[in-house]
Amino acid sequence: MTSTPQAMGLTRLDPQQDREPNQRPLDLALIRRLWSYTGAYKRKRNWLLVMVFIRAAQLPLLAALFAAVIDGPIEGHRPSGLAIGVTAYVLLAAIEVAVYHFRLRLAMELGEAVVHDLRNEVFAHLQCMPMRFFAKTKLGRLISRITSDCNSVRMGVQEVLFVCAIQGGQMAVAAGLMLWRDMMLFGLLLLFAPAVWALNRYFHPRLSQAHRDVQESFSRVTSTLAESVGGIRVTQGFVRQDVNAQLFHDLVADHSQYHMAARRKHAVYLPLLDLNSQVFFAALLVVGGYRVLTPGGAASLGDLVYFIMLANAFFGPIVAIGKQYNNALEAMAGAERVFGLLDRQPAWSDPPNAAPLPPIKGRVEFQSIGFEYDPGRPVLEDINLATQPGQTVALVGHTGSGKSTMISLIARFYLPTTGRLLIDGHDTRTIQGPSLHKQMGIVLQSNFLFTGSVMDNIRIGRPDADDVQVIDAARRLGCLDLFEAMPDGFATQVGERGSGLSLGQRQLVCFARAMLADPRILILDEATSAVDTVTEARIQSALEQLISGRTSFVVAHRLSTIRHADTVLVLDQGRIIERGTHDQLLTAAGAYANLYHQFTRGIEG
Repeated sequence: MTSTPQAMGLTRLDPQQDREPNQRPLDLALIRRLWSYTGAYKRKRNWLLVMVFIRAAQLPLLAALFAAVIDGPIEGHRPSGLAIGVTAYVLLAAIEVAVYHFRLRLAMELGEAVVHDLRNEVFAHLQCMPMRFFAKTKLGRLISRITSDCNSVRMGVQEVLFVCAIQGGQMAVAAGLMLWRDMMLFGLLLLFAPAVWALNRYFHPRLSQAHRDVQESFSRVTSTLAESVGGIRVTQGFVRQDVNAQLFHDLVADHSQYHMAARRKHAVYLPLLDLNSQVFFAALLVVGGYRVLTPGGAASLGDLVYFIMLANAFFGPIVAIGKQYNNALEAMAGAERVFGLLDRQPAWSDPPNAAPLPPIKGRVEFQSIGFEYDPGRPVLEDINLATQPGQTVALVGHTGSGKSTMISLIARFYLPTTGRLLIDGHDTRTIQGPSLHKQMGIVLQSNFLFTGSVMDNIRIGRPDADDVQVIDAARRLGCLDLFEAMPDGFATQVGERGSGLSLGQRQLVCFARAMLADPRILILDEATSAVDTVTEARIQSALEQLISGRTSFVVAHRLSTIRHADTVLVLDQGRIIERGTHDQLLTAAGAYANLYHQFTRGIEG
């Protein structure tokens, strides 16, 4: 039987789906904001501006000098004057080449420096965003902000900004020299200005939208790629490679169509700009030639050559700027997206007057707490609980009952929608988050390890710990021999997301990390779900030592791990329906007893 996207619960690509909001393409406020990032490199930026201004004047001056040599020494048959003119031209050309080199070098260095700072700022901003943001934002979009969008910004700083400044300056200098030389022929040039204005007026909004579509479609490609790689085990396990490949093919085809549409528009825009300049040169030959050929004409052949050379210097930048407009739109789209992310404020953050949490004993209190991930859809309702320091609270219930949400509130990954959550009498809304997290240890079901050694991953629990302290934590956990049995012991390298270690080994690393942190509040969320029964038996006593003297919240499907909890909370649809000790709840023969008997029958079966 073959799987279809519909059978797998998937839908075909809708190009209008998941589109990001359109924004203005060439926004001066956005350009000024981007320009502000060059402020940290004023010396480099100012020297670059000097190079830009010099180069903008050099090219028209080279054209004027070339025409002057033809009009003067060559037409007047003066070899000495020709030698002087050629020497001056060669010297000016050599200076122009040197200026060009430093202009390119400084522009590349400045662009790289700006993107370096921008990427660091985006990454730091992401680290401060709450869990709700990551739950609702696709990973591919975040990746594209730091990769392709920042690359577009780099191109805008290195190329578009300064190239357009040079080309615009070149046009201004060339126009000034033409106006000074022959006002009538310059007036002919002005007749073609409306055509250039009309072309820009027509194509700019269309090109802007086309490039925005390209950027949006690329975000969808990166998002799907990240999702597919992250879920490769599920993909291969359910033999859905062909389905994923077809969906990705559709996304790439969609991106290609948008990209080609943008290029087609540009392929019409640039030739029309070039046609405008060619028509001007034809008109210049007619008008200028007539003025030269007419007896007693108002212009000489030298004037015509001079004007043609400067006209080249004037119209060349128009086409060059037209080509840069393509890059400018990509840079603006990238900057809009990057700054849009930076401007996105978290749903909540530490208030300005938030105080650091002093050393705590571990008293946790829920006061009439309610919570909603989405407005109007309560996940927790009227939760009341008071735990004393050192107590162990077990949370049980069916999937979706609210267990993980409760521990997320304790960890301050979210804030309550209603009610108050107190840590040693301090409202979690009024304290600094890091000061709480430094006194808290968390072991999750979906453990996460960073690339590096086993030693490095355990030391995350306490970065200032030395190797002896890390090894001692593993010894107290009762699993030192398991770590030493790894291929390189504590120096064993961990691949991306913990690859290279078994699920049980990854979980042991997380246990050791929590042991090393020595927290006042400990959260174990399905902490033994990935550990086999033999390993669980070995670390059970270590877990009891870890829990001893700490306020602990334990979520577990294996009810045998919570028999000795001081309080067991049974949750159902976001409410506490039973509470008491293990023995009390078994005697009550309620929901907990049913869960426990189901568990024991499952073991016997």
